[in-house]
Amino acid sequence: MGTLIFHILLFSAFLLAEVEMKGTVQEEELLIEFPEELISEPEVLEEEELPDQGEPMPNDPSSQLSETQSNRTNIASKQILESEDFFDDEYTNEVEAARQLSQNVRNQLSKETVKLEDIEMPVETTEGMERDSIKNVIYTGESNITYYLEDRYHLSLPIPVYLAQGGGKVVVDIVVDRQGRVVEAEPQKNSSVRDEQIFLYAKAAASRTIFNADPQAPELQRGTIHYLFIAQ
Repeated sequence: MGTLIFHILLFSAFLLAEVEMKGTVQEEELLIEFPEELISEPEVLEEEELPDQGEPMPNDPSSQLSETQSNRTNIASKQILESEDFFDDEYTNEVEAARQLSQNVRNQLSKETVKLEDIEMPVETTEGMERDSIKNVIYTGESNITYYLEDRYHLSLPIPVYLAQGGGKVVVDIVVDRQGRVVEAEPQKNSSVRDEQIFLYAKAAASRTIFNADPQAPELQRGTIHYLFIAQ
């Protein structure tokens, strides 16, 4: 045992002596060599050529989706065009109706205005009749003329009831002077009368009516004449 310890101490002494002789131990570089087969340039990945999206494959889902969208677009466009055609037709019809109305108005305005003095009509007179036998209601067939002028009676009463093709009742406001002449005559509006000529005939008849002279009457006496026209 003692011998073993002696040899260990001796070996340790030799090691310490060797370390002091060589000085500080320097670390050597560690080189690792690789085989040349493993050393190569990095590969450059080539970009995969993507198919042209403008021309999808027939069985490609994106192609079917694109076709569906195209069909929907075509249907929507067709509906818009049909709607535009509808509005175009409706607009055209309205324009045509307005043009026709304008033409009718121009035709109506272009007609020669009938002068009151040119209108001929039969006349009811009271010449040779007793005053008490003169009535303010004149019947001519189914038509009649009624006037209201206080304390006055007619001497000459034109009858226009058979002149117009249309029918209806027209009331004319009149103003009569002391000599019995009608100095003003204005037909009242009546929306039920469709024949505008009736108003003209009524005004002409009222303007030609002559009443009895009365110096005791108002200077300008107001009254009305009612004409009932029967459609001819």
